[in-house]
Order: sequence, then C-alpha cells, then structure tokens
Amino acid sequence: MFRPLILTALLAAGAAAHAQTTDVTAWTDLNLRAGPGPGYQILGVIPAQAPVTLRGCLAEQSWCQVEFNGQQGWASGDYLTVMQNEAPVAVHTQREALRVETLTYEGDEGGNALAGGTLGAIAGAAIGGPVGAAVGGAIGAGAGAAATPETTVTRYVTENPVEPVYLEGEVVTGATLPEVVDLRPVPDSTYYYAYVNGVPVLVERENRQIVYIVR
Repeated sequence: MFRPLILTALLAAGAAAHAQTTDVTAWTDLNLRAGPGPGYQILGVIPAQAPVTLRGCLAEQSWCQVEFNGQQGWASGDYLTVMQNEAPVAVHTQREALRVETLTYEGDEGGNALAGGTLGAIAGAAIGGPVGAAVGGAIGAGAGAAATPETTVTRYVTENPVEPVYLEGEVVTGATLPEVVDLRPVPDSTYYYAYVNGVPVLVERENRQIVYIVR
C-alpha cells in the first residue's frame, strides 16, 4: 500500500503549469518527506499557512509532490489546501477540478521505512482526520495552535522512545490515533505519547487526539 514509487507518467505540460501556479498552502504544520508515504524520511516541516509549489499528486494515494523554499519533496494532499468560496479545501480531493497533474509511480523501495515487513500488526490502520474536517474535502477550523509542553515532558519522550508504528495518513496536530496504537503516560503530566510515522507525538488520552508533535 505504501510502496515507494518512481515516476512513470505525466499529464500535459499545460496542466502541469496550472498546478504549479495554483495558490496552495499547508493547512497546518506539515511534514515534507523524501517520498510519497509515511515511511519516508522527513526532510523538513512546512509551516502552517506557508505557500508551496504544487508539482502534482498521486491518483490513488493522498500524497502530492511539492517544492518549499527550494526543496522538493512530498506532503499529504489531505492538508494541502486552496481557497474555494472563502474556505480552505483539501487539494487531493479537488485535484481533477484544479487540473492538478497526476503522477503514477511504481518500483523502487529505497528510503521507505515501511518496506521489508517492519510494520507490525497494525499496518494499514488509519490516522483520523483533524477536528472540523467535513464531507467533500472542506477543512474547518481544526485543532488550532497547540500549547508548547514543558521541557521536562519533551525530554522524557525523546529519552524514552517506544516501538514506532506506521499508519495510513500523516501526523498533524488535531488528528486522532486509532485504538490499536498503544499510548504511554508521561510521568507527572497529563500527556500520553507514542511514536507514529517516524515522529513522537503527545496525545490527549480521552479522545486520542494529537496535541503536540515533538520535533
């Protein structure tokens, strides 16, 4: 499902030019990855509301190739947005209407942590969308900015890693984790944590919502 990919087909140049000039921004702080999937290395983070150049998207998986500050990579198309009727709309669900270039990939598995059978039993479970996500791809108010936790909390999480898990989707503030993800408590705090898709996340235990990503 998360097979690393090699470019094999492009749409016409006119559609590509349109895609690259569309005003696309990151709806929230968003990982820029080396490939189209949660198992690829994180190259950097696109800040919330930062503009990116859109190169194209996969048809079946919600990943788009973008350029940010001169660096090319891949980001989740569920959290790349354009404005329609004064509301942000996810690029991937609207890619045909926006004439976004469709990319088709197959083959090379280099650089993907999901290759080699290292996923464990919960591979394929999905990260829930952000609070406020609506039917049809429109994205609502969402989780907003998360408060920065105490240094003691982030230090504990980084010094006490747990077995990483990989799920469909991308880790963003406001998303929710499925029940199959084991949450560990952070001592002397209200936080729980897990390592998901290559990064440690702090989670609100009751609703399993990601409230902070430890970078």
